[in-house]
Amino acid sequence: MNTISENRNFQGINWSTLVMFALGFWLSASLLLDAVIVPSLSAAGMMNQGGFANAGYLLFGIFNRLELICAAIILTGFLVFSRYHSFSPSRQGWSIALATLLLAIPLIYTYILTPQMSSLGLSLNLADTNEVMSPAMISMHGGYWVLEVVKFLAGATLLRWCYRDACKLV
Repeated sequence: MNTISENRNFQGINWSTLVMFALGFWLSASLLLDAVIVPSLSAAGMMNQGGFANAGYLLFGIFNRLELICAAIILTGFLVFSRYHSFSPSRQGWSIALATLLLAIPLIYTYILTPQMSSLGLSLNLADTNEVMSPAMISMHGGYWVLEVVKFLAGATLLRWCYRDACKLV
């Protein structure tokens, strides 16, 4: 029974557009969060208030789940490209590896970094007025920024490849 054709075109979904939109949305939202929102909260002194750990957990928890959705769309798109698109074989392998890396990053954020950073941010001793970050929190922030740089480099590379390939199709 041949219900699925091997040469199906998937004309119902324009995967190049969907992947480029997801990459553009994700990278621009990350840039907005990292370069505008968090520094503004820090400059306003909100990070030193007692309830910021809960608010940060909620804010980053929601954003991390949006990142997971974008990363899943991107990985799905590049898996479709590897089957039906005109990427070179080496670029197909690299694009799937980078898209998988992009999915791993929000998984690390969602299930490792955000919960641990939020728990470290909760002040169990209300009389403690020490506003210096703990060494564990500093190392987690360092890990977060390393992952952010990797995310931007991998995302920009995939966006560039997808854009170039979409332009060849027109």
